[in-house]
Amino acid sequence: MRTRTAAALLAAGLLALTGCSSEPEAVSVTKSDAKPEPAPTTPSPTPEPESQTSFAIGETADIDDKPNNVSFTATVIAYSQPVKGPQAPTEDLGGDVWATAEVKVCNVKGETFTVSQFPWSLAYEDGTRVEVTGLNGGDLPKPEFPTNDVSVKPDRCVRGKIPFPVQSDTRPQYIVYAPGSLDEPLEWTVPAT
Repeated sequence: MRTRTAAALLAAGLLALTGCSSEPEAVSVTKSDAKPEPAPTTPSPTPEPESQTSFAIGETADIDDKPNNVSFTATVIAYSQPVKGPQAPTEDLGGDVWATAEVKVCNVKGETFTVSQFPWSLAYEDGTRVEVTGLNGGDLPKPEFPTNDVSVKPDRCVRGKIPFPVQSDTRPQYIVYAPGSLDEPLEWTVPAT
């Protein structure tokens, strides 16, 4: 009889647990031999550092030109307006005084490359650009930055002044360096005075 009573109580208990409950199960726990999927191991991409294109006079731009296998620097050392020395530019050059940007370009490492005055210009707030004249020699301020292509070997620099014919009553906003190897031109802010 004990067996029947125990069985009856067990059956009644099971019926009570699984019986007519209208509430849904709140928690379901199961056991599985399956292992969880591992998290993806692909590292998230590291954002590229934003390249700097604007500088103050005296600051140096570090340029890593991977396609041409060269690392170099460019610096605008000084801007002067007006410049004493040469005779005032003629009207056809577009200015009534001379200004100079003293610049320096150094080959830090890699292949030999060439420099000249022609990638340099002055940019004004109204969008006007003043390009180099290509003039050299005579009374132009010394030392002159080369007008013709000059080779720069690794660990060497080229430094000099680039003359620009400008209007005496306005100053440029930027000195711009835009060699063909750069995607974006570099700019040095010209102080108001």
